[in-house]
Amino acid sequence: MVRKDNYTAESIQILEGTEAVRRRPGMYIGDTGIRGLHHLVFELVDNSIDEVLSGFCNYILVLLRKDGGVIVQDNGRGIPVEIHPQAKKSALEVVLTTLHAGGKFSNSIYKISGGLHGVGLSVVNALSSRLEVEVKRDGNIYYQVYEKGKPKGDIKIVGKTTETGTKILFYPDSTIFETVKFDYDIIANRLRELAFLNKGVTIELIDELSNRKNIFHFEGGLLEFIEYLSKGKEILHEPYYFKREENNLVLEVVFQYNTGYDELLLSYVNGIHTIEGGTHVSGFRTALTKVANNFARSWNLWREEESLSGEDVREGLVVIINTKIPEPQFEGQTKTKLGNSEVRKFVETVTEEELNKFFSENPEKGKLILNKVIEAYRARQAARKARELVRRKGILESTLLPGKLADCSEKDPRLCELFIVEGESAGGSAKQGRDRRYQAILPLKGKILNVEKAQHLSRILSSEEIRAIVSSLGTGIGQDFDLSKLRYHKIIIMTDADVDGAHIRTLLLTFFYRHLRPLIEGGYVYIAQPPLYLLKRGKEEKYAYSEEEKEQILKNWNYPENVYIQRYKGLGEMDPEQLRETTMDPQKRVLLQVTIEDALEAERIFSVLMGNNVEERRAFIEERAKFVRNLDI
Repeated sequence: MVRKDNYTAESIQILEGTEAVRRRPGMYIGDTGIRGLHHLVFELVDNSIDEVLSGFCNYILVLLRKDGGVIVQDNGRGIPVEIHPQAKKSALEVVLTTLHAGGKFSNSIYKISGGLHGVGLSVVNALSSRLEVEVKRDGNIYYQVYEKGKPKGDIKIVGKTTETGTKILFYPDSTIFETVKFDYDIIANRLRELAFLNKGVTIELIDELSNRKNIFHFEGGLLEFIEYLSKGKEILHEPYYFKREENNLVLEVVFQYNTGYDELLLSYVNGIHTIEGGTHVSGFRTALTKVANNFARSWNLWREEESLSGEDVREGLVVIINTKIPEPQFEGQTKTKLGNSEVRKFVETVTEEELNKFFSENPEKGKLILNKVIEAYRARQAARKARELVRRKGILESTLLPGKLADCSEKDPRLCELFIVEGESAGGSAKQGRDRRYQAILPLKGKILNVEKAQHLSRILSSEEIRAIVSSLGTGIGQDFDLSKLRYHKIIIMTDADVDGAHIRTLLLTFFYRHLRPLIEGGYVYIAQPPLYLLKRGKEEKYAYSEEEKEQILKNWNYPENVYIQRYKGLGEMDPEQLRETTMDPQKRVLLQVTIEDALEAERIFSVLMGNNVEERRAFIEERAKFVRNLDI
């Protein structure tokens, strides 16, 4: 589709400068850790997506260079380069050096846009040690270089072209960021998401260092997206899709129910993932609960006085809500919650109409869904009774701790650590090797329940090991969860370095992810890293935590000399002193903090690996088996 191009220098509006960005980068990109680093890439990609949304771009390239630089290139209109009438300098330079300067503030240029309120490109420039920009526009190729946000010379014409677009190469400033090493998977997951949301666009990702490459292109859009999300789940019906455009508001929704117990809702505004939801999500949920109750009663499936709750109605639901809004109002700089009140009414009205149509035209599917919803209501009541029962018995009360817990004497949770240890033997060693002042030990017997297959709380609370974990933590679970009652601010999973240990660790992480997710999101959960090997040469001893580390030690010792090598199959093989020295002493140990960098991918992998779909799990394992090294069987 050909559109009139009225994107010129006069479209660029100036509000303020960029000096504050380098002084307080966290205000603009959240933090200077790995998330903030990747935010730079996503801001540039979002600018290209704005061109996609406006109908001027269908290809985006992200290239991770060997030298640490990143190229983001598109075939959009190209940033205007002529003299800005207000600033008396190139519009390109204005965009690169001035906060809140861009075409996003002009509705005639970008009716729909995301990005950081027009500060994205200037923030990336300010936080880069070097940035090179190349613009193809008006038959010319324009080029300019910046260092730490400042131009190093004027714009030059370096060639002729019939193409249009913008190409930016930037090097993040290592004096600002904690790391300047980009993670391919973090970028790939976001680009895949954007390709799903903008069907027809091609987004290419290349990593020169690892030779990895992906091309994301989905003609099916949200229908392909929900198929991707539902891998590993047992679905109840084919996905239902609808789209509506009214008064410059666009709503696109696809939903599908499965036999699971969790809701997976992804919401977007102009390509921005609204993690905290907002008015568009509220509108959808209100309509869904209303329609489900109406049909449950009209079909005589539900006769009780109490209505089915939103929690019941959304159990096992996977839904993607994609909205495009001319002037979105977000709460906070990082745009995680939508605030437009008119959007709620629009989404609620459209969703109610579409759901009425779906249930009316698909009564068999509708009754299948509603019977699951009613089952969810019954299970919720059973879980409530189970919680009341264990509460009456005092099982989950923090004042009545499990007998197997060896607690610490310190009462300040900020100073306390809980080691969840695999096996009674290792638990015994850990109890002897710990610092009793602030380290508590909870040994587990065998493998805990796989909550992915038994997620109703009434079933989960029947597990003695899970009850012991919950009561030790003190937070409660489900509707009773209270983070302020957490008794330990470091929860450390300590399992053997073998296949069984990895399985137990995965079962524990599945439980935390599904039922105690705020503990992961708050950074309270860690994984201990016990050594794989003890190496001795005479009186000299060294521990190796990986095969690579072992090989390096042996190389330094000119192996094969007289070296004794012990492979630790389990924690129980270490005496208390060794366990403390290698795994528990804060001065020497290595801990991995569990984070959710990509909740979407975490959701999918937990469903595939821990769910009931055997074929999906087999395919996942076979696809990745070639990457596994040093597997103990």
